[in-house]
Amino acid sequence: MRNDRMGVAVIGAGMAGRSHAAGYRAATTCYESGLPPVDLVAIADLNPGFAEETARRFGYARAESSWQAIAAAPDIDVVSVVVANHLHREVVLGLLAAGKHVLCEKPFAPTVGDAEAMVAAAAAAPHLQAGVGFTFRRSPAIAAVKHRVESGAMGRLRHFNGRYWCDYGSDPNGPMSWRYKGGPGSGALADIGSHLVDLAEFLCGPIASVRGATLSTFVERRALPLTAGVGHAATQLSDVTEPVENEDLVTFSAAFSSGTTATMSASRVAIGLANSLGFDLFGEHAAASYELDRPGQFGYFDRAVTDDTTGYRTVPVGPAHPYVSGGFPMDFPGVGFGQNDLFVFQARAFLEQVAGLDGLPRVPSFAEGLRNLRLLAAVTESARLGGAEVEIR
Repeated sequence: MRNDRMGVAVIGAGMAGRSHAAGYRAATTCYESGLPPVDLVAIADLNPGFAEETARRFGYARAESSWQAIAAAPDIDVVSVVVANHLHREVVLGLLAAGKHVLCEKPFAPTVGDAEAMVAAAAAAPHLQAGVGFTFRRSPAIAAVKHRVESGAMGRLRHFNGRYWCDYGSDPNGPMSWRYKGGPGSGALADIGSHLVDLAEFLCGPIASVRGATLSTFVERRALPLTAGVGHAATQLSDVTEPVENEDLVTFSAAFSSGTTATMSASRVAIGLANSLGFDLFGEHAAASYELDRPGQFGYFDRAVTDDTTGYRTVPVGPAHPYVSGGFPMDFPGVGFGQNDLFVFQARAFLEQVAGLDGLPRVPSFAEGLRNLRLLAAVTESARLGGAEVEIR
């Protein structure tokens, strides 16, 4: 840090990049004082218009057109990498070599080999903080369920049923993008399944093996766009089409080291469900459920009530749960919040790490990002072998 200040930059001005930019902007408004002053320095993107608009919108001092400009800038200390997956290794290694603290979006890398190189680079620079953006760990409701698990209230876990169902790929007239390139396992599994797999381990512990995996592709070709778009936005299409190289849907089951079983699926063609993450978790003594479209609550069942009102109850998230007290301007039960707020908590946690503060739980490490890649690779291998069981190594 320079003179006890932290300069922040975001590389990538797309949908998730803007969420990181907004997260840093609000991070200093949360929780207790103690963070050094944070300077919102730069947004970088190959599309100058995207970079300039994002910098203006979220109050960053300037726009850049390359990650190299961010790496060379002496007034930048902390960088979020929010670009296409296949670019992560080059950008992250360059930033670490330049002495920057790095928060990299998921999926961590395109291959296990790339991830191993990134972990090694971070280990060679122990004075730098390096983390991976599994934002759903920051959900107050999900963290509250984790607390119930860790307290022993749910007893031995038996079954995790998780799904991340989206429809951004359901329209065959949607444009070709990097999300549809990269080979088996780099589609719905990597893009949204990486979040689901991370949550499964966050709640239930390490996965020992996966089996029964299937990868399905329903839209086999897409037209190249004539103009750039942000996120999953529609754009004007050309007459040139290219083959889709990865999966629209993945389903698989998993066995945890604890003996818990999981069933999971991730889809980008679940028409009508724009962004539907959810899970049911069943233990020996209790059960819990969560749906992203109702982020301010979770479902819970135990045997505390035994009369004719027994059953699942809805638990509203409030100050007694993680992240809420001090995390919102109005930190009161029933006041709405959503997925964008999780980026604020993530940004705050990473800035605390860089500043050496012991506040929020630390951001997942590069080693955890590598672990996630190995799990995704095992699912892909199970599908290649016709559903065979694959152990996690």
